[in-house]
Amino acid sequence: MDSLPARPLAVVVVTYNSASVIGGCLEALPVALSGVPDWQAVVVDNASADNTVELAEATGAKVVRRLGNDGFAAGVNAGIAAAPGCDVLVLNADIRLEPGAVAALRAAVRPGVGIVAPKLVGENGVVHHSVRREPTPLRVLGQAVLGGTTAGKYPALGEIVVRPGDTADWVTGAAWLVTAECVDAIGTLDERYLLYSEETEYMLRARDKGFAVRYEPEAVAVHLGGESETSARLWALLQANRVRLHRERHGRPQSVLMWFAVALNELLRIHRPRHRAALRGLIGMREWPEPLDTNKNNAAYLCFSAQDWWYHNRAHSDFQLLRRVAKHRKVLLVNSIGLRMPLPGRSTQFLRRIFRKLKSVAMLVRRPIPDTPGFHVMTPLPLPFYGKPWLRKLNSVLVRAQVRAVCLALGMRAPVVVATIPTSWDVIKPVPRASLVYNRSDRHSAFPESDQVTIKALEDELLEHSDHVLYVSRALQEEDEPQTGARGHFLDHGVDLDHFRRRDQLPADIASIQGPVIGFFGSLDDYLVDFDLLERVAKEIPEAHLVLIGDATCSMERYEKYSNVTWLDFRPYEQIPAYGTAFDVALMPWLDNDWIKHANPIKLKEYLALGLPIVSTDFPEVQHYTDRVRVAAGADDFIEQIRLTLKDGGIGTPEQRRRSVLSASWDARARDLMRLAEGEA
Repeated sequence: MDSLPARPLAVVVVTYNSASVIGGCLEALPVALSGVPDWQAVVVDNASADNTVELAEATGAKVVRRLGNDGFAAGVNAGIAAAPGCDVLVLNADIRLEPGAVAALRAAVRPGVGIVAPKLVGENGVVHHSVRREPTPLRVLGQAVLGGTTAGKYPALGEIVVRPGDTADWVTGAAWLVTAECVDAIGTLDERYLLYSEETEYMLRARDKGFAVRYEPEAVAVHLGGESETSARLWALLQANRVRLHRERHGRPQSVLMWFAVALNELLRIHRPRHRAALRGLIGMREWPEPLDTNKNNAAYLCFSAQDWWYHNRAHSDFQLLRRVAKHRKVLLVNSIGLRMPLPGRSTQFLRRIFRKLKSVAMLVRRPIPDTPGFHVMTPLPLPFYGKPWLRKLNSVLVRAQVRAVCLALGMRAPVVVATIPTSWDVIKPVPRASLVYNRSDRHSAFPESDQVTIKALEDELLEHSDHVLYVSRALQEEDEPQTGARGHFLDHGVDLDHFRRRDQLPADIASIQGPVIGFFGSLDDYLVDFDLLERVAKEIPEAHLVLIGDATCSMERYEKYSNVTWLDFRPYEQIPAYGTAFDVALMPWLDNDWIKHANPIKLKEYLALGLPIVSTDFPEVQHYTDRVRVAAGADDFIEQIRLTLKDGGIGTPEQRRRSVLSASWDARARDLMRLAEGEA
């Protein structure tokens, strides 16, 4: 038979917090569409909280921004509406089309064919069984007892088609081409399903109207995976929608049989969390699913921070994560209760530290971000003497009483507890909670001024009793793995991409500096920063100006003799990108100690987001960035790498450096945290 005349093609990709995968999907299109003359990419974004839209726009795709996430079907329908008269290729954001795939799909279109799907394979090349038969209670029972692949060998007993032919009842919806004639004849997808079964319903409806669903193995697409396999909530939605689909097609009496068949499948596998969630969802199944963004469990978050909102740099991970969680949930952030009491002879600037903490306590409970009313900050009055058991007990009772009083006032009865500082364990231990997440951003027992034995014991308690342990250092996660097992999760730092952009206007105090600027912004901590190395930079590269921006925990008088060194002290977080814009080279001059070996400095991604060339001392986590960061082998090499970078501008271009972190937004990281903490992953 002759193929139908070619029409314009719209590639519709529906996204929701898809920053980690959308770039690869869109970048694969030009080669995959080789031989297709008239096409456009349409990205329909369901109100992502990350920078999906920015990534999509950077590729030249047409972006349709929607106001909320009301499901995949609604997104596809918006894409179809944005491309009238076109054939439509629907893709998940985690699909990578192989070269020539689209030409093969279009060549398979014949009169009477309404939908064509490619062969799906995993990253390892293994073929995914994407071709399906119409769901029936008997087939669901067959899969429950025999397993999907075995049951699929017998048409009456299995939905999965193990040896597909040319046509199918339906195919999984990760990638499929629908012709303009089919769309005109049967309309749009049913949006009531939100996610899952909407493509099944649409393809069965097309079949009923006389349009064949064709499988074309010459067209190949790599599928990176799907959240339904890991998210308990989405797995539950998938199973409930199977029942809803049968109800809509065959009526309520027959849907009872489907309900029992699906429930049996989940009951036989109830030892797995996602199947328990699905069974609960079936028992309490509503007519149609709730919107995806509802706070179904009325979750709230109580975070014990390792920093203080009122005087520390607000780039720290617990601040960045929880202020974004507060867009969706009520949050109480408890400022640091300390690792030790500052004392003369043991602590630098001890009086200043005590007075600033008392000032922080006097702030009481506040909502410091006007457009995020769910974000609350408090500083309890602590007695940070952790060396003696009775003082630890007294301190925990005192702090817990203050925090519990505020939680009760805010209506937070059993919140998700996020602990970043290990001394919070004594406070947390008896507190009612939905779950406990240990944000192990650093090894605090390596902090020089702390009672290291006591802090190590508290870290071990959190490692043992937490439901999830989050890491930003792969080296630290690997060392803790015998204690944490599957509870350990790598959650890399994000970056505030909207904030860390280059600015047109520089602050006057840095704009007036002559010559190339070698810069550092962040906390100038004596246990972290190699001040001797910085002095060598000033001495050995006199033609450049060294600018240090940040609160210092030690005297900076040693640099006063150098005319090419300027210490600007603390600058507000809001001003940091403007200062960073002036840097010709950005430094990460760390000491070689146990602390930095298990750290992942946030400023690395902030520098990259500003497009800055970076020179760093060596530490484990920076080895993952050697394609864009110059890592020095020692002090002499550090100086040479700075000289080289001043000469050639560093590895890559400013645009390439910024592009390398576009998928690392804090909003995406906060979503990952919420999925873990609330049992959806």
